[in-house]
Amino acid sequence: MTKRAFRPTGVALSRSGMIIGAVVLIAAFATGCSAVKPVAAVAGGADAASSGSAGADSFGVPAVAGEVKDGGKLIMALSAEPDRLDPTLSRSLYSRYVFNAMCEKLYDVDAQARIVPQLATALPKVSDGGKTVTIPVREGVKFADGTAFNAAAVKSTFERNLTLKGSGRKSELGPITAVDAPDARTVVVHLKEPFAPLTAALADRAGMIMSPKATKALGMNFSSAPVCVGPFKFTKRVPQNSIELSRDPNYYDAAKVHLDTITYQIMTDSNIRAANLRSGDVKVADSLSAQDVPSLIKETSLSVLQSQSLGYQGVSFNVGNVDGVGTPAKNIDRPTAQDPRVRQAFEYAIDRAALVKVIFNNLNTVACSPISPKSEFTSPAAQSCTPHDPAKAKQLLAEAGVKTPFPITMITSNNPDSLRFAQALQSNVKDGGFDLKIKPVEYASLLDQQDRGDFELLQLGWSGRVDPDANITNFVGTGGSQNVAGYNDPSLDAILNQARQSQDLAQRRDLYGQAVTKIQAADPIIYIYRQRNLTGVSNTLKGVQVFPDGVVRVAFSGLAK
Repeated sequence: MTKRAFRPTGVALSRSGMIIGAVVLIAAFATGCSAVKPVAAVAGGADAASSGSAGADSFGVPAVAGEVKDGGKLIMALSAEPDRLDPTLSRSLYSRYVFNAMCEKLYDVDAQARIVPQLATALPKVSDGGKTVTIPVREGVKFADGTAFNAAAVKSTFERNLTLKGSGRKSELGPITAVDAPDARTVVVHLKEPFAPLTAALADRAGMIMSPKATKALGMNFSSAPVCVGPFKFTKRVPQNSIELSRDPNYYDAAKVHLDTITYQIMTDSNIRAANLRSGDVKVADSLSAQDVPSLIKETSLSVLQSQSLGYQGVSFNVGNVDGVGTPAKNIDRPTAQDPRVRQAFEYAIDRAALVKVIFNNLNTVACSPISPKSEFTSPAAQSCTPHDPAKAKQLLAEAGVKTPFPITMITSNNPDSLRFAQALQSNVKDGGFDLKIKPVEYASLLDQQDRGDFELLQLGWSGRVDPDANITNFVGTGGSQNVAGYNDPSLDAILNQARQSQDLAQRRDLYGQAVTKIQAADPIIYIYRQRNLTGVSNTLKGVQVFPDGVVRVAFSGLAK
C-alpha cells in the first residue's frame, strides 16, 4: 500500500455508520445469542509466542542484538490519549505504555506475571512481623536530568505518593508510617501493620522513582517535563496528537537500547490503527479490534501479540461519589444509588456470553469478578457468576418499586470499539426492563467525570495487577484512591484489610472469595468481560513484548537488519 493511511486523531465513525452498526448488533442479539455457553479461558504462555493463531497467547520475544540495527525511529499507535505523565497522579493504561519506556520501577513483572527486581537489586526483606520492609537499590544509576538515583530519591518519591493532593498511589502503598534511607543503597519502609501487597504495588506506578530535583522544581506540573530513570527520556507532547521520547544517554543499561526515538501517535479508531499498521506508517498498534484480528493474523508482514488480561471490563454505578473520588460518600437520590436490587437487576439482565461472542469473536472471556481465573488467588467463590435471567431482573425492579422500562444513563469512551460494546449492552439489557441511554465522552474527559462523580453509570475497565488487592481495594474500599463509585461497606473493608495483612496464601485466597461475594451482593461494580491484550507489530520491528499486565513493551525493540 503506497497511500498513507494516517488520519488526524479523534476521527469518529459517520452517523450513518454508527446507526448501521447498532442495527447489526441488535439483530444479532435478537437471533438467539443468549443461548451461547460461557467462554473458557485460553491456555498458553510464552512458549506459544509464534503460534500466530487467534486466541493463543503470544507474548513476543526479546530482541537479539545481532538481528537489529542501532538507530531509527519507532511510531506506535495508541488507542487513547494517556492522561498526566506523572506516576503519582496517572490513572490510565495508556500512560503506563509511555512510562514503561521512560520510568523504571523498583520491581517489574515478567511473562509469567512473577515479580522481579528492576531498580531494586533483590526482592524486599520483611521483618518485625511484617511491619518493616527493607529494599536494596541499584548503585551508579542516573536520572535523565543527570542527578543520582539512590535511596534518598526512593524515599522522596514514596513521600510524594503518600502526600500529594490527588495521589492515585496513596491507598496502593498501604499503612506506611515512615520511610528511611540509612545509606544510598538501602530503603527501609515502616508500616503500622503488615501489608502483603506492597511489593506488587512497587511493580507498577507506585514503584516508579522520580527525580527529586524535577519534582521539587515542577511540583504539580511534573507531567509537563517528567524525569525518571529509563531507556528513553521525555522530549515533547502535542496534546491529543502525540508524545515523543528520545534515547537517554544516562541510562545504566544503554547497550540494550537500539532505537533513537519513540513516538506514541494517538489514533482512537481501531480501523485507522489497523490501516496504518498494514501500510507501515506505524510499527506497533495497541488494542486491536477483535473484529480485525482474524484478518490481521493472516498478514505475512505482521504479527499479533496476545495475552490474557489480569484485569476486567465492566460498569460502575455512582452510589455515593458527590464531592469527588476519595471524599466521604454522600447520599444520591437515585434508585441506582439507593437500592442494590436495581443494580442486581442490571446484572441479571446482562448476557455476558452473548456479548463476548458477538462483539469480541470469543477472543475475550466472560468475567464475573476482579480476580482472574489464572491468578493464584482464584477460588470457586471468586469465580461465582450471576446468571443471565431477564425475568429475575424484572422481578427485582418490581420489588424495588420502579417502573419499567427503567432509564439509566451510561457514559462511555467515544471510540468506536467502546461505542460498539455500549450499543450491544443497550440491546442486551432491554429484555430485563432497562432503557439504557448512552452518552459518549472523550477519554480524558471520561476520567475527569468519573473522578468528579459526574455520572450515573460508567463503562470502563482496569488492566489488572498481579495482587488482587490492587484490583479490589482501591475501587470498592472506603476512601480508595480509585473508588469512583463512592462505595463504602465497613464489613467489606474489614475483610480486605485482613487480606492485606495476611502472609498466608490460602487465607488470602479465602478472604478474597468472601470479598467477591459481598461485592456481588451490592453490585457497585458489575464485572462483564476479561479482554485479551491484542497488539499488532510489524515484522520489520523485533523485540516488542506484551505480558498479562497489559503493558506494551517497546523500549528494547529495534528495527530488523
